[in-house]
Amino acid sequence: MSRVLILQIVLAALVFASAVGVVVARHEARQVFIEHQAALSERDALNLEWTQLQLEQATWATQARIETAARERLGMIKPGAEHIVYVGEVSWAR
Repeated sequence: MSRVLILQIVLAALVFASAVGVVVARHEARQVFIEHQAALSERDALNLEWTQLQLEQATWATQARIETAARERLGMIKPGAEHIVYVGEVSWAR
């Protein structure tokens, strides 16, 4: 075999290996992109759930809701003015 033929075979093998490398790299890039999109979708879903939970927490913690629960479940009533005692400032409180 001549040197030129051997050189052509080696160069053809290198070109083929390079082409396979490009295909593999593009496939891996696509896989990573798909994973990235899935992570973004999960993030968006979690952000939506977090917002809904904050809204629900704010709803459960409203003054009217707490007052209604205190009256209905615990039988509490608002005391009359004659039963309210105001505590003044004490010397140990800072």
